[in-house]
Amino acid sequence: MDESYLERAPVAALAPVVRSVWIQRTGSAPYTQRHLPTGGVELHLPIGARPRLLGPLTGPSIEILPPRTVLVGVRFHPGAAPPLPEVLDDLVDQRIDLQDLWGVTAERLAEEANGARTPEAALTRVQALLLQTYRASAVLDPLMREAVRRLMPWDPVRIAALAGRLAISPSQLRRRCLHAVGLSPKALQRTLRFQGFLALAQAGAAPSGRRDADGIAGLAADTGYADHAHLTRECVRLTGVSPVLLLRGSVDRCGCGHDHTASFRPFLAARPVPARR
Repeated sequence: MDESYLERAPVAALAPVVRSVWIQRTGSAPYTQRHLPTGGVELHLPIGARPRLLGPLTGPSIEILPPRTVLVGVRFHPGAAPPLPEVLDDLVDQRIDLQDLWGVTAERLAEEANGARTPEAALTRVQALLLQTYRASAVLDPLMREAVRRLMPWDPVRIAALAGRLAISPSQLRRRCLHAVGLSPKALQRTLRFQGFLALAQAGAAPSGRRDADGIAGLAADTGYADHAHLTRECVRLTGVSPVLLLRGSVDRCGCGHDHTASFRPFLAARPVPARR
């Protein structure tokens, strides 16, 4: 079995809560997977093994995938995690056996994945079950969905000003963000800013020319970083490596060589098109 990674958009009905889904196959050797903070949680369902939940990350999480693993995954938007009995700030930086959190629902997810004839069919079955689960659960917090939208990097906002716009106190905003996202508003804002930089890089976006910066420095400026050094510090904090190492010197594909267009396309959808100088 050759190593491969195929990412795609979720089914349309899940798009408000799911950012992307994927199928990953490892080859004849163990594969070192570097998970990066996205602001959301992920479901990992290795075929023939127990499903796991990757909680909200504040830094890189390194996982060694065994040889000849086939895994289907689901990446959720911040604030749109599946209905879990735990508040998300209790799950930060953890990989957890999903059955410990979700019981019968986790068993059904595993059955749907393991009973499918192909990984593609497994992904279809998993999405159908998730859709049933969301339809049967309480409505997501609309205030937090608006908070996440306003914390995107395209229109920077101060946290105190955001609380005022949402008509709640900064302490209330922090409490509700920790409960629904797992991160403080400031930590989420920093994560989304870095995700914005990665999204621009993956999309092959041309820098707008702000502050006369091009290349990686130009994309950093477009995402709200003060300068290239600021981006480098944040990249090392969130990924463990520098931007050059992460991107391997390129601004059109991540260092692992995977195509993440399905994940970054909806992230970029809210970005105003800048006028190039």
